[in-house]
Amino acid sequence: MISAALMCLALNIYHEARSEPAVGQAAVAHVVLNRVMSNKWPNDVCEVVHQGYSKGRYKCQFSWYCDGKSDNPTDMVAWAKSVLLANEVLIGTVPDVTNGSTHYHARYVKPYWSAELDKTVTYGSHIFYE
Repeated sequence: MISAALMCLALNIYHEARSEPAVGQAAVAHVVLNRVMSNKWPNDVCEVVHQGYSKGRYKCQFSWYCDGKSDNPTDMVAWAKSVLLANEVLIGTVPDVTNGSTHYHARYVKPYWSAELDKTVTYGSHIFYE
């Protein structure tokens, strides 16, 4: 049986970064864990991933969670890789490649908060910030 934390982290990797290289997927996972470790966000993986849902559509921290589409994985190979990576990140065998980042976005968008944070690294199509 998959734990709730593993399921939530794997779904976030899958929906946010399944087309990214493994390092980019790990970086997305570490943003969630970095938020869990911060006092600015909930201290639970699922609560971090689901944050903002109560505010309505398109208000989530991670857009896939409240975009109105099914959250069920359809690419079983990518899903299996997401579960394996999420497990490795949760047990601590994958180091944080983000330098403590708590935010990221795709290169093709420019969120209002990006100018207020320090850019740390870029992997694939995502830019990471702390």
